[in-house]
Amino acid sequence: MSAPSPLPVVRAVTDLRAAVSAWRAAGLRTAFVPTMGALHEGHLSLVRLGREKADRVAASVFVNPTQFAPTEDLDRYPRQEERDAELLASAGCDLLFAPSAAEMYPADFATSVTVSGLTEDLEGRFRPQMFGGVATVVAKLLIGAGADVAVFGEKDYQQLLVIRRMAKDLNLPVEIVPGPTVREPDGLAMSSRNAYLGAAERAVAAQLNVILGEAAAKVRAGEAVEKAEAEATAAVLLAGFERVDYVAVRSAEDLGPYRPGQPARALAAAWLGQTRLIDNLPV
Repeated sequence: MSAPSPLPVVRAVTDLRAAVSAWRAAGLRTAFVPTMGALHEGHLSLVRLGREKADRVAASVFVNPTQFAPTEDLDRYPRQEERDAELLASAGCDLLFAPSAAEMYPADFATSVTVSGLTEDLEGRFRPQMFGGVATVVAKLLIGAGADVAVFGEKDYQQLLVIRRMAKDLNLPVEIVPGPTVREPDGLAMSSRNAYLGAAERAVAAQLNVILGEAAAKVRAGEAVEKAEAEATAAVLLAGFERVDYVAVRSAEDLGPYRPGQPARALAAAWLGQTRLIDNLPV
């Protein structure tokens, strides 16, 4: 079997827009998959989903500085563009957009996008800078690409809802498509940050998914949400996590309070050493 063809790479928004415009002029639909690189099977599943929804797929690799707090891992976030390009090509991607920080945020950049409500709890409470940075960079990427479809993973469930709301409120002409979370054989949600885990931490990490599943089952069986959340928090700590930012069962639609009989989501964020893991499951 022959190796995938080298993936074309563009670094300017004008070149990305020109490529997608040429596809559209040829009558082709385009899907766009934004990423921060350090790709794994979860990202590649989004590329393949984009391929199902469109004729061409473009992906971006950009470690977005505006969503990191000064104390977070911007400098050590894994970067491997050449390897990422190979993986994207193998999954059926047609174009890689890999801009510099200066391309995305020139010296006179003065605009930000804020989504209220959805961003104020859970991840927003512990990473208050994140969603402003996410909403701004994703808006720029979606406007720059001009794609018909954009694919985002359900692993970052709150982020998915924020992006969906932002696109709706700004009348962006793009369909936001969710992609299911891809997991390791032991249930750990795939994440670029899993590379930070030592062997002992990696053995503990998969328990987050197990405990969330137990909490979801308890709520489905009628246990009070507050009780299920407290039990799950205690179980995460007992499993070996150093601290828990949150375990929450919320409305799947808007992350508001759980409403019996309506779709819900169990979400968690917890720390193993210097690594923060998040996960979520449908209830």
